[in-house]
Amino acid sequence: MTFKGLATQVLMSKIERANNSDAAASALDKLSGSSKGFDLDEIVSKLQGSGGEVARKTKTWLGDGANESISASQVQDAIGNHKIAAFAKKLGMDRDEASEKLAKILPELIDKSSQGGCLINSVSKKSFLAGFTSRFLKKSA
Repeated sequence: MTFKGLATQVLMSKIERANNSDAAASALDKLSGSSKGFDLDEIVSKLQGSGGEVARKTKTWLGDGANESISASQVQDAIGNHKIAAFAKKLGMDRDEASEKLAKILPELIDKSSQGGCLINSVSKKSFLAGFTSRFLKKSA
């Protein structure tokens, strides 16, 4: 399974309107600027490239310690209003609601997809996938 597959599952578990895997995956594609669709590494790079407080917070998600929260406006500034709006449209919500949801989802998604300060390059290992999905879905229950 890919990061996109995992992110789709997470999105569906955290956002009631994302109840269709195709719609959720399509919404995720809108967050990246590349033609290859959803790219968690690109999103992390945008957050880190924002500098200052957002970059510092992103580093806490990649690390093994406690995660710092991010605001909806910080998500909008880092990812871009137009990308958030496109993401929101795919899910039938407004940009502000989508930003609020992403402010809650991204720290946890990045945290669970990283180890020792870096994104995990290979998510094909069954033990990682089982642990990731279990940890993420347990928190949403």
